[in-house]
Amino acid sequence: MITVQSISKYDEQHPVAITIGTFDGVHIGHRKILEKVINHAKNSNLKSAVLTFFPHPRMVLQKDTDIKLLNTIEEKKAILEQMGLDLLVVHPFTKEFSRLSATEFVRDLLVNTLKSKKIIIGYDHRFGRNRNANISDLIAFGNTLDFSVEEIPAQEIDDVSVSSTKIRKALEEGDVETANSYLGYNYMLTGTIKKGKGLGRQIQFPTANIAIEESYKLIPKNGSYIVSSIINENVVYGMMNIGYNPTVDGTKKTIEVHFFDFDENLYGKKLQIDLLSRLRDEQKFESLEDLKNQLAMDREKSLNFISKM
Repeated sequence: MITVQSISKYDEQHPVAITIGTFDGVHIGHRKILEKVINHAKNSNLKSAVLTFFPHPRMVLQKDTDIKLLNTIEEKKAILEQMGLDLLVVHPFTKEFSRLSATEFVRDLLVNTLKSKKIIIGYDHRFGRNRNANISDLIAFGNTLDFSVEEIPAQEIDDVSVSSTKIRKALEEGDVETANSYLGYNYMLTGTIKKGKGLGRQIQFPTANIAIEESYKLIPKNGSYIVSSIINENVVYGMMNIGYNPTVDGTKKTIEVHFFDFDENLYGKKLQIDLLSRLRDEQKFESLEDLKNQLAMDREKSLNFISKM
């Protein structure tokens, strides 16, 4: 898959079948649209393309700096590549860009630059300055500018009763299994392993501290989770704690993973951690010995869960 940062840098000449949107989470509802684009492109000698935006438009237009996203740009790229997409255009979303008229957006960008021959979008898609153009306008543009439009009807999308908002809510409540069922894959956290305080090693549960650079990435509810990761091409299972380590009066939020039957140095490595299930809320224990006993029970519960997967 070719990724282009900004439409202004796009120089591919092959005509495309394209869809447009933020696609946060690339969930099972999004996939209905994306699969249509990919399949149509294959059957029509076109390249399949997605035009997406970063930052999220709400961050720019509504100053919604608190919005948390389900994917980092790198995670989204990886998911789209796995789906078989040919071209991903990540365009910087700015106030200036939002003021483009519908005509400028369609004629200059979608047709003249991106070479769109087929546009496949959801029934409620709106575009142009103040989002004042709709699918009927797009079809009219297509008749003039020589591209066709396929609308994904409401029923087809609404049959999959899922939205990025519902997934965010599930994760904020710690319900990773519901979130995963909506996503169609395991929710992931991607970060670099940093040195921690070494407390886990003291109680025979050494942990890897995950540092996530992207402040906009949604971190699920504090607590303990069953997780997996690919390390050296092998699946390694473990349990992860998100929170403040109240037993030792921690003041900084951390994400720490204890991998089962694994003792390699991971400092500096970038890992993707997949969340499989939630174990419990974060707790403050009377002593480190009580914490150690609880971790042993968590481990037993995790291994039992993994054995039934």
